[in-house]
Amino acid sequence: MKIKCCKENLLAVQDTMDILKGRWKIQIIAALCYNKMRFSDLQKEIDGISAKMLSNELKDLEVNQLVTRTVLNTQPISVEYELTKYGYTLKKIIEQLAEWGISHRKKIISDDRTIV
Repeated sequence: MKIKCCKENLLAVQDTMDILKGRWKIQIIAALCYNKMRFSDLQKEIDGISAKMLSNELKDLEVNQLVTRTVLNTQPISVEYELTKYGYTLKKIIEQLAEWGISHRKKIISDDRTIV
């Protein structure tokens, strides 16, 4: 029975990774966890992402119902993105990834110093 449960969990993890795969999607979701943002602000927030890549990733997140896109009635027209209610279900995971990343960075830096 445990093997089946493990396989189910592995499948669920694979499904999650298929949606969040790539270098940018988790960063985009993390940036949108606290505020809705305009396209240009998102691009400034996420170092190294091109406009084309950001556009593609946002479209994919929109297809997966994690992000909504709103065209603002401004001159020139601008677009704002925010997490959907469903997208916000990832917030705890993003926060846990950030906490782990901070701890990991500290551990690696600490371990490097003890080796030298």
